[in-house]
Amino acid sequence: MLKVTVLGYRRVLGTSITIPVEMLNAADLINRIENKSGARDKALAMQLVSLDGKNIQLNAGLELVCNKKLSDIKETDMIILPGLWGNPLGVVKNNRELTEWLSGFQGTDVMICAAGTGSFFLAEAGLLNTKVATTHWYYFAQFQKTYPEVLLQRDRFITKSGNLYCAGSVNSVRDVMLHFIEDYYSASVADQVSRHFTHEVKRSYTSSFLKNSPQNYHDDENIIEIQEWMHSCYNEEITLEIISEKFDISIRSLNRRFKQATQKSPMQYLQQVRMENAQELLKTSNLRIAEVAYSVGYPDNSYFSALFRKAIAMSPKEYRKLVRKKMFRVNT
Repeated sequence: MLKVTVLGYRRVLGTSITIPVEMLNAADLINRIENKSGARDKALAMQLVSLDGKNIQLNAGLELVCNKKLSDIKETDMIILPGLWGNPLGVVKNNRELTEWLSGFQGTDVMICAAGTGSFFLAEAGLLNTKVATTHWYYFAQFQKTYPEVLLQRDRFITKSGNLYCAGSVNSVRDVMLHFIEDYYSASVADQVSRHFTHEVKRSYTSSFLKNSPQNYHDDENIIEIQEWMHSCYNEEITLEIISEKFDISIRSLNRRFKQATQKSPMQYLQQVRMENAQELLKTSNLRIAEVAYSVGYPDNSYFSALFRKAIAMSPKEYRKLVRKKMFRVNT
């Protein structure tokens, strides 16, 4: 039996609770249908927990019913730490009981997943010291200043260090859950859950995770600054010469340090950023392909389409059609 403890606290972001809970429940249901003889061995026990056992009030005015209070939890296999709405430090610092409880899992094999700013709780408990981690991008600077001993990964949506997982956003929590589901149940169950909860092209759910070794982390602040700048103006004209002049670094040093820090050249990294934003626009907007191309920095639609096909292994039109397919169908 898989015992999952989902924690709730003040200013918790409801979707970072409901998405993991619903995905895991769906996996449990699918497994019971597919594997009737062995379903009991893989049963799921989910418990929503608050510090005092009272129901959780969300910012949106909704209320989640709690099963237990924190002190009732004597053993568990997985802990989910949801994200917080707004600045997390005040809530984290005022929940000493929770961080002390989490610190008791140091050195255990209990899986812990922190969604967005939920990683602040892990860091406050000391579980992330000298380990890779990520958090919501808006709080990168605050996280790094408050927890300098943590190896913050600014360019990763998901990190894994042993049994500790951090997801930088609610969307990336889906990938972490699919990873758990594939590992605990099966690839077949994970695939079926994926069809209902994500629009992504099928892939191995482990592909998003950072290797356990912190060697992939880099602390070249100048390169981090350039990366953040690229993310903010990727749709503008960007050349090596422009970067060199703006950040007062020679092109030779720029190429060498960028490759050393990210394993990509500056132009390869920029193309990756543009392709990721193009995918998002193809999924969520009604812009024509040429307009998507222009929006991410490619005035030449044909050139954009060729780059997209090379990066994603399908044309922009094919990708849009795939990710917009209806995932749920009503049988009549």
